[in-house]
Amino acid sequence: MKSTRNSGLFLTVQGTNLIKVTSFILLFMLLVFSISGLLTSLKPQFRPMSNSVNTAANQVNGKMLYQLMAWENHHFLSIEDNLTASPKLTNLIFKLSSNINLNDPRSLLGRELPGFAQFDGKILVAGQGSNYTNMPFESSPPLEIMKAEREASLQNIEGIDKGNEDDIPSNPSLTTGDKKVVHLYFTHNRESYLPYLQGVTDPNLAYHSQLNVTKIGDQLKESLEARGIGTSIDKSDIMGSVKMAGTYQKSGELVQTAMAQNRELEYFIDVHRDARRKDKTTVMINGKAYAQLAFVIGGKNPNHEKNEKLARDLHNLLEEKYKGLSWGIHMNQGAGQNGVYNQNLSENVILVEFGGVDNTFEELNRSADALADVFSEYFWQAEKVNSDGAQSTDKQ
Repeated sequence: MKSTRNSGLFLTVQGTNLIKVTSFILLFMLLVFSISGLLTSLKPQFRPMSNSVNTAANQVNGKMLYQLMAWENHHFLSIEDNLTASPKLTNLIFKLSSNINLNDPRSLLGRELPGFAQFDGKILVAGQGSNYTNMPFESSPPLEIMKAEREASLQNIEGIDKGNEDDIPSNPSLTTGDKKVVHLYFTHNRESYLPYLQGVTDPNLAYHSQLNVTKIGDQLKESLEARGIGTSIDKSDIMGSVKMAGTYQKSGELVQTAMAQNRELEYFIDVHRDARRKDKTTVMINGKAYAQLAFVIGGKNPNHEKNEKLARDLHNLLEEKYKGLSWGIHMNQGAGQNGVYNQNLSENVILVEFGGVDNTFEELNRSADALADVFSEYFWQAEKVNSDGAQSTDKQ
């Protein structure tokens, strides 16, 4: 009798090998999640990132993005009649392929000319006289100024301590009491003005350790407090203690110290002076001369949109009450520029340029009072909204 056997395939699995493979997979997954968690938990300024990736979407504006969505969902076109016409994709394709923007001549030579990248900024909101030929940019004072043992003598200082009493209210109806909610500081504290520096005519030499932008801070503080807004001020000599390249790091440390010492601080204003000449920085409003104001936003701050919103609100209020006083809102992010300006510390940190090298404190003080005026309106409106929101939450 012939016996039959069933042929089959036998697979032998060693338990130790299975354990090793499983352990390796688990360890690999744990390593991936650990690295991912570490990278996402770092502060934005310490995260490894590609600037080209972050700015890739900047080439597509909101109107273009809306149109692309409308091609897929035609209901968008029925809502927005202005976008029924097809956009010109040729300009976008040419811009993406060549990195040349026909509306911005700087893109033609921006990578070829040494130092040209310093002007790689944007005008977010154009004010009176604002264009790409006169955008603010950072420049270090001459080395002889920083090392000089002697500085220019002062002149025309009679009466500069006298403020504009007519523009400052008394007995405000609203007040923060003993709370200090605004903090003023000066990263480039020695920036000064030529009318008060004897024998100095070069704008690059408009620096002084005693008479400088900190005096504007005194007027701004007085005007804010007259409107019921408690204000603190830090006039540390930053430029006298560190090199120019480290001034923002130093002022950032001072701001963080102020935050830690007073948790009630909400707004932080860094006061600067621009290098433009008088005919570009002075406006007449109701027969009086004012030094123009400019808001500067750091484009390298990942959350700059929030700081930009505050600047836009203040700019719009200035346009309503002091037409032409605001020079606009500018974003700096080019090579050789700080591009953050400590605005990563809070969404309520703003940098304000007060006039240029030729402005007088009479003009500057008027501008400080005007800024305090619109800021107080913005502040008390925001406080009212927050208060109403808190009451609604309590009722619920």
